[in-house]
Amino acid sequence: MKTKACLLFLIGLGLLTLAGEQASARTALRNICRVKGQEENTLRGLGMVVGLNGTGEANDPATMRALARSLEIMGSASPQTGMPGAESLQELRRIKNVALVWVSAKVPATGARRGDKLDCTVSAINGKSLEGGQLAFAALQGPNVNDNRVYALAEGAIHLDSPDRPLAGRIHNGCQMEEDVFTPFVNDSGQITLVLDNYHANFQTASDIVYVIRQTFFRENPNQVLAVNAANIVIQVPEEYRRDKDEVAFVSEVLELSTYSPEPEARVVINERTGSIVIHGEVQIGDVVISHREILVEATEATPRFSDLRLAKEASPKLSSLVDALNALKVPNSQAIEIIKDIDRSGKLHGRLIVY
Repeated sequence: MKTKACLLFLIGLGLLTLAGEQASARTALRNICRVKGQEENTLRGLGMVVGLNGTGEANDPATMRALARSLEIMGSASPQTGMPGAESLQELRRIKNVALVWVSAKVPATGARRGDKLDCTVSAINGKSLEGGQLAFAALQGPNVNDNRVYALAEGAIHLDSPDRPLAGRIHNGCQMEEDVFTPFVNDSGQITLVLDNYHANFQTASDIVYVIRQTFFRENPNQVLAVNAANIVIQVPEEYRRDKDEVAFVSEVLELSTYSPEPEARVVINERTGSIVIHGEVQIGDVVISHREILVEATEATPRFSDLRLAKEASPKLSSLVDALNALKVPNSQAIEIIKDIDRSGKLHGRLIVY
């Protein structure tokens, strides 16, 4: 299977060295851009997990203080109150069924209202495993460190993401909103901003979108929509929509407009752990000859050729097809990845290489 994946990639890579006509298909703006202000927000906070089967840890000062404070809130004597009968912080070290955790939840781009429930993730700060644990409580605050409001409370049984990751899990609907979170999309000047996604942000696409919007809404006043750079387009909401307080309808109509489907950034994405290779856009290769182990790679604009150094005594065969050549060579994925890296290092890979 690895050899087959390698062959499929190099077949595509060879074919993409030939010039191809750009697709003329059209796509809705909502597929390639978003409205500024409609972004996810992350809530986060510290929490306490209980009910662990000896896999917790309370012998560090932070956990002991959190546990002592929890006991105090629940009305039990704690070392922080100085009440008679309160245990000392050092005596809390014996407890092995609690753990201090970091809790976070994502508020959708459309916002959330008080009472809404969201999934939350739980990551242990100490301990050996969260298996079988219950998040007793966690108060979640917003991304602004200067805002001390508690936006949500979290609790519930923890389900591990994987047995191989016993210190991370999630709670389905374990986070309940205590404050409304709105995501406004119209600024004080009555403008909205379209933000192109990373793979389609370029000057040509931004210019095309401006033209489409002007032709639809602003023929008489084209300056009401401007591209400020390759990724951001500022649009003045027409007076009739503002007067009727119907900005949502305007945004909906704008996002349903269509433009010629832009080609994404030319790039090759390699996952070295799995050996997968994914091509995006039109990746081309310049003239290059690379000798890698027992493989000789010669790629030119006219003819990409692949030869085996073990056939050096014979005339290097001019392969009739890239498929036959690669099948004969049986190049494994690991070598294909190294060859691609070498081509990129030589400056002959006409696209962005992403390796992770």
